[in-house]
Amino acid sequence: MTTLKLPSTKAKAGKSAHKPVRRPDAAKRERASTPAPAEKSQPLASQPEQAPLAAKPERQRNHRYDGKPREPVAPDSRAPAERPLQRGEFKRDEYKRNPPNTLVQGRDTPRRGGKARDGFEQGDFNQDRASNPMYAPKPLASNPDFPRLSKRMAELGLCSRREADEWIVNGWVKVDGKVVDVLGTRVAPDAGIEVSKAAEKHQSEIVTILLHKPVGYVSGQAEDGYEPAVVLVHPDNQWEEDPVRKTFQRGFLRGLAPAGRLDIDSTGLLVLTQDGRVARQLIGEDWNIEKEYLVRVEGTLSAEGLKKLNFGLALDGVALKVAKVSWQNEDQLRFVLREGKKRQIRRMCELVGLHVVGLKRVRVGSVTLGKLPMGQWRYLKPGERF
Repeated sequence: MTTLKLPSTKAKAGKSAHKPVRRPDAAKRERASTPAPAEKSQPLASQPEQAPLAAKPERQRNHRYDGKPREPVAPDSRAPAERPLQRGEFKRDEYKRNPPNTLVQGRDTPRRGGKARDGFEQGDFNQDRASNPMYAPKPLASNPDFPRLSKRMAELGLCSRREADEWIVNGWVKVDGKVVDVLGTRVAPDAGIEVSKAAEKHQSEIVTILLHKPVGYVSGQAEDGYEPAVVLVHPDNQWEEDPVRKTFQRGFLRGLAPAGRLDIDSTGLLVLTQDGRVARQLIGEDWNIEKEYLVRVEGTLSAEGLKKLNFGLALDGVALKVAKVSWQNEDQLRFVLREGKKRQIRRMCELVGLHVVGLKRVRVGSVTLGKLPMGQWRYLKPGERF
């Protein structure tokens, strides 16, 4: 039999009888009572009495940071054309503020641009067809069948196209007595072309250098770790017997370019020039200058092979021009060519069963290598012509 123990009723009554009591704080007043008026503190004898504060003026609504009232703006007594732009005015409305007689010379106000109800004021438009450039006739386009001035100057042998463009921009060229300074101008084939003395002076300052190139230097830009031949053009490498007594300047290297190629394995005469006329004469589209080579070969050459070397061979599917090939001695051939394809002589010899051991260029046109030592250079003499 299970016995249950119930809580006594006396204990509950005891707990409810002993509830915590919150005693009133003497410093706090009861909410039902009215607070007593605060007593005014008596000022100290040493402390002066403060003056009562003045009443603040009523502030106006504005966006100034200091809250001061905005002062009224006095009207500007200056003329509208002299006073600065006011609020709501823009620079584009200047013609409205300026009378027509004070407009900038050569500037017309627009005839259209608004309506009268929007405040648009009509300006004075220059309707004089003689003075208004708007009515000036458009220049007639040049004849497209005529050659450009720079090309015509190059055809006449005056200079290269690049030099012609420079001369035209500088105003050094006259066509039929009038200065032409616009690039791309076309002229008639029979037009008279004159160049100024400034252009002739500029042309006299450019140089052409003859270099005896050794093996191991490329004629053009550096490639595969090999230096260009132009690095040999240095005062220390100038030929002591150079007949031209001209002081070397660093400006001579500016624009100095090879007029023709010479293989890295070949030696001989290499022409470096700043003169566009020389470059056009030696490597232009219609150049016809002879170039002479001495070629040391190995192998057996038959009479038929020698005949083919003179004429009858083709490279890359294109027939070669007539050449002059003959024996110089028992192991050396003499080539005279009027064209310059890449590695032309070596490829020609391979077609007839020969192997080139050495190749040397000894003449370009009427200019010969002569006694110029290998690795040295000299100036082209004033009387020398290719």
